[in-house]
Amino acid sequence: MGAERRTGGSERRTGLGYDRAMPTLSRADVEHVAHLARLGLGDDELTRLESQLNHILDQYAILARLDTEHIPPTAQTIELENILRDDVAGPSLPRDAALANAAEQADGFIVVPRIIADASDDAAP
Repeated sequence: MGAERRTGGSERRTGLGYDRAMPTLSRADVEHVAHLARLGLGDDELTRLESQLNHILDQYAILARLDTEHIPPTAQTIELENILRDDVAGPSLPRDAALANAAEQADGFIVVPRIIADASDDAAP
């Protein structure tokens, strides 16, 4: 993106196979990305977005300096737990109430368009 570069040894990436300064996004870079994303941003929004994106890059530079070589890859950072209620049978709607909003019904059932053909539909005439 921008030609500007952060300076100083403290802004160097390590452990990623290369060591170069973290780039700073210019106003022109932000305007270009906003244009590509079809975002109609005003001057104040572009200024705020430029600041926010550069802050994200600054935070990434801090994280990139951490030694993670001995930390195993993690697919899930929080413990997974299903939050389900018990499956308990309870009262249901009366049939007439359940069918009241059906577009079409027949013999106490909701009629829907067929989406899967049966074997007789595949037979040649």
